[in-house]
Amino acid sequence: MTPEEAVERYLKEKKPRCSDSTYYNYSSLLSRFFDWCEEEDGPDSVGDLDGFHLSDFKMYRREEDGINEVTLYNQMTVMRVFIRWLESRGLVESGLSDNMLMPQPDDDARTEKIDSETAGQILQYLQKYEYATKRHALFTLLWDTGFRIGTVRALDLGDYHPDEQYVELNHRPETDTPLKNGTDAEREVNLHGWVCEVLDDYVGMHRDDVTDEAGREPLLTTAHGRPVASTLRPLISTVTRPCHYGEDCPHDRNPESCEAAQRREYAQRCPSSVPPHAIRRSSITAWLNRGHRKELISDRMDVSTDTLDKHYDARSETEKRELRQEAFGME
Repeated sequence: MTPEEAVERYLKEKKPRCSDSTYYNYSSLLSRFFDWCEEEDGPDSVGDLDGFHLSDFKMYRREEDGINEVTLYNQMTVMRVFIRWLESRGLVESGLSDNMLMPQPDDDARTEKIDSETAGQILQYLQKYEYATKRHALFTLLWDTGFRIGTVRALDLGDYHPDEQYVELNHRPETDTPLKNGTDAEREVNLHGWVCEVLDDYVGMHRDDVTDEAGREPLLTTAHGRPVASTLRPLISTVTRPCHYGEDCPHDRNPESCEAAQRREYAQRCPSSVPPHAIRRSSITAWLNRGHRKELISDRMDVSTDTLDKHYDARSETEKRELRQEAFGME
């Protein structure tokens, strides 16, 4: 069985048992795997797959595709699940998955974030030089709400209520806009007034008057309809590069020759660039630093308090102590 045939068979078995977003993540990575097998002289048959191939694929994703260690760990975890399925079907040698050398992300995926000061610099830059563009609207929404990128993509124009200053979130898997936690994630989320000003002007000046394949009107658009997540992610990777929002490069690179600065699709290769999910983590941390109750943040951001503590609370111990000091009136 070729790698492509094995991936197709595995995804066909998996699809009925997982969410649309999970299936998309598995499909994207495993498709990249069989592409790699063809492009980089990988095994023609999954029966020839061994630990060296898996190690080479891991290094390729890290060095050639430029993904960070946290993302690499998550992707190699997907690969390990796939390898275990191959083992269960007798297609590869038993024990191959257990012997995989996994990446070691720092501090359980909490390292990527930006602080409130950096977010303020980015917002100030966007306000002055890219006002009401799609990138401005996207970053503003992500920073204020802590939404996942798929949640922002799922918003329709009619889900935005400018007069009442909120957006409503609806789980619509039948038309390709599911929410990660299904109907449990449906809710109404308040927006700050300054966010609504940006959205109002984006809708009035830069939003394309289009519908998606289901006849719905997306809030954020491309010329052809509703953007896919892979279209939105580079917008965030680009705008979080220090040289983009007017700071000197902290990595001693020349922006005129740096591929991360010259090509949008390579923006994530900037060591200071962060993906959309890091904005979610950063936003949640900022809300916690303002002293808001975790239960309220949990409802707003669609994340359990346990998960919030484990994966999203990126505050330092000093920040936590200073917040307690203020709360207890000990200044």
